Amino acid sequence: MSLDEEILELATRLGEKLQAIGWKITAAESCTGGAIAAAITSVSGASGWFEGSVVSYANRVKRDLLGVDAEDLEKFGAVSEPVARQMAVGVLNRLDANLAVAVTGIAGPDGGSEDKPVGTVWLAWAHGEGQEPLDVVAHCRHFSGTRAEIQAQTVLEALRGLLQIVESHE
Repeated sequence: MSLDEEILELATRLGEKLQAIGWKITAAESCTGGAIAAAITSVSGASGWFEGSVVSYANRVKRDLLGVDAEDLEKFGAVSEPVARQMAVGVLNRLDANLAVAVTGIAGPDGGSEDKPVGTVWLAWAHGEGQEPLDVVAHCRHFSGTRAEIQAQTVLEALRGLLQIVESHE
């Protein structure tokens, strides 16, 4: 199965399970540039369970639209656990969903450093009701390949995490 086929299969399964429990999801994307939203909306009927996404490529957008703390951006950088967590919480609260995923990373081929090489991606998932998420989980992954391959692997990992959370609440 190709990566694209696996992404479509996961997005389809995710949609079926979200409909079954009545949840809505959203995303905050940096390094994927909207690819998570594109994967989700490739599924017919996604409007019933997908609220939307924020492509927060610039730090200003992370700060102004998602509420990411400017000091954390300065101290830890955009590709960091605190920023990923705040992106997930911010989009969850602003788009009034039950579950959110956020991704921020270095897709390459440029932009990497010794501390954060190309392929470094932080993913965070937040779920809950109201203004206080019940749970926020974040993981760092190190993907390899071309820019497109790193982005696709990030989408796949984001969908896997969403599906895992939804399945734990069925």
